[in-house]
Amino acid sequence: MAMSEDHKAALAKGRRESRAIRNYLEALGSRKPGRPITPESLKKRIDGLEKKIESETNQLKKVELRQSRLDAEEALAKMENASDLEELEKEFAKVAKSYSKRKGITYSAWREQGVPAAVLKKAGVSRGG
Repeated sequence: MAMSEDHKAALAKGRRESRAIRNYLEALGSRKPGRPITPESLKKRIDGLEKKIESETNQLKKVELRQSRLDAEEALAKMENASDLEELEKEFAKVAKSYSKRKGITYSAWREQGVPAAVLKKAGVSRGG
């Protein structure tokens, strides 16, 4: 049995909305409390670790420093490849109200997930439903 064009459009809309929601929530989940980590701060840390590695005489400490440098380089690569949180937030705000209504997700559930109140306000998702 063939699907109607309306059904196909509804499925496509659901996939687009889910992708926007998932991408934003994943970006939010990667943030950590405290001072924000920037590409500049990671580059500075990598440079500092390189200098420490060169001057370190303890071989065990040297390998630990190398691992720290590799971890910082990996974090930098992820950060440089990640989409801008602002853009993800904008896409989230476009679809969150419709998605929430369709899936029965409340304001409180979004807040517990870490979505800022200001973003929910932009999206039109309110405490009252």
